[in-house]
Amino acid sequence: MVDTLTLVLAGVLAYSLGATALDRRGYLPAFLKVSGPITTLHTKRGRAALDWLARPKRFWRAFGNIGVGFGLFILAGMFLTVLFSGISSLQQPEANPIQEPKNALVIPGLNDFLPLAAAPEIIFGLLVGMIVHEGGHGLLCRVEDIDIDSMGVALFTIIPLGAFVEPDEESRAKADRGAQTRMFAAGVTNNFVITALAFLLLFGPVAGSIQAVGGVAVGGALPGSPAADASLGEGDVITGINGTEVTNQSTLRDALGDADGRTVAVSLHEDETKRIQRSVFVTVAVLDGPLGIDRGDTITSVNGTAVHTVSGLVDAVENRTVATLETADGNQTTGPIGAYVSRVAEGGPFADDGGPAGESVVITRFDGTRIIGQSQLLDALEGTDPGETVDIEAYVDGERRTYSVTLEENPRDGTGFLGVVGIQPGISGIVVNDFGIQSYPAETYLGILGGNGDLDIPLGQQIILLITLPLASVAAPGLTFNFAGFLGPITDFYTVTGPLAGLGGGVFVVANLLFWTAWVNLNLAVFNLIPLFPLDGGHLLRTGTESIVARTPVNKRWAVRTVTVSVGLVMFGSLMLMLFGPQLLT
Repeated sequence: MVDTLTLVLAGVLAYSLGATALDRRGYLPAFLKVSGPITTLHTKRGRAALDWLARPKRFWRAFGNIGVGFGLFILAGMFLTVLFSGISSLQQPEANPIQEPKNALVIPGLNDFLPLAAAPEIIFGLLVGMIVHEGGHGLLCRVEDIDIDSMGVALFTIIPLGAFVEPDEESRAKADRGAQTRMFAAGVTNNFVITALAFLLLFGPVAGSIQAVGGVAVGGALPGSPAADASLGEGDVITGINGTEVTNQSTLRDALGDADGRTVAVSLHEDETKRIQRSVFVTVAVLDGPLGIDRGDTITSVNGTAVHTVSGLVDAVENRTVATLETADGNQTTGPIGAYVSRVAEGGPFADDGGPAGESVVITRFDGTRIIGQSQLLDALEGTDPGETVDIEAYVDGERRTYSVTLEENPRDGTGFLGVVGIQPGISGIVVNDFGIQSYPAETYLGILGGNGDLDIPLGQQIILLITLPLASVAAPGLTFNFAGFLGPITDFYTVTGPLAGLGGGVFVVANLLFWTAWVNLNLAVFNLIPLFPLDGGHLLRTGTESIVARTPVNKRWAVRTVTVSVGLVMFGSLMLMLFGPQLLT
């Protein structure tokens, strides 16, 4: 089956060939120009309006100077970011979802982080961004008395790619260096201003009028889980278990742990109740792990005793370092029950004291304490000190062994250091669940957006989380869902209150428009400040280099060309490594 990216590329190729053929035969109007998949629409209208807006020239020059300073600062940051990202792709070539070539395209539905449901808001943000960006260039052209040949819109096939202003080259060349620099920086400056205004409106009255309904928001159910079997899924909000109130993930976990019996009554928002029959199914499994159990298996018994809950499984293996587990398909497997460690580090204290260097082990006891899984081993290590000697019971290739290990100092927190790599989550390399929902961080996302959510973090961290929300599942692994806006079933997790309550669901529409307008404009500005031609960053690099070189006795034309070409090649190479390095090196 042909994937979506291949179909899109085929469509782009067909468009390019067809449009080029029409252009060469003279069938296209003069205002429309084609260059491969890029189509530009040109007009000379609008220059009178720019002349009128440009009248307070002193104000616009001061505004432009502020933008130049801020833009040069971001430009330096983008140079370092792109450079180190390219180097990182060489050192760690494993693919990152953000680096997928299709995710570099601002196409909702094709880009994994830009959902099709948010396409209207994203397109609106793009249109606003393109208008203010190129409008800024045009306005500063007239402020600096630079003539404009034409203005227009650039399309990638039929998708808006950007607007443009074409200054008259002769007129631009006559302008001084400061005037040209302000003109080149004006577009990204306007994008930053729109970003700030949209976020301020979102942080203020809009997000402040949105409130989470309470309970545990369900973002989805794991396939084959009890929750999925009971049709519990996206948009549901759990408010109680067997009559016990549930307000957050912690209270849900406690309520499920306290519930007797296999079947639980789940109370949902708006007074709906569903009954879920729990079973222990595997959500994560280490490949070729010690238990030989795969993801998706359901564990039905331990040593012949039926188990239906995670707590029941833990109770059944607590006093058994080796147990026989049976799955729903009738298969039985026997193996050690403990914390699965991928590798005993060579040269570490465990290996130095007789441990199997380079091999995987299952640790079942730590200084007399029963270890059932990862959490117990981590807790035990947190309570140790460097230099302390502990007894370890572990299974190597199914054989029980004991060791006496003198711990070293953990460089991260000063506790005891065992010298192992990869303490895998769960029990003996498997993670189990008896319920099966994926909770949606409704209150956390609302707090990041400045609303009345559950968030208590420094402002700087909040800003970083805010601008990475569409990439949340990758940028902040603790967040399991990307934020696409208040769309579809997600709106069931919130209610509208306060002075904007009269707008009802319209508040969500406004919030979505503000969020995506701010996010798209921020990304347009940052991308355009990469020091690479024909981006604004490339022009700012040239004028900045000219300003510095003008104070030196070196050949000015040679020096400027050397710097701009060198930096441009480094940026182009780094970008190619970011996008295609993982595919070429793995």
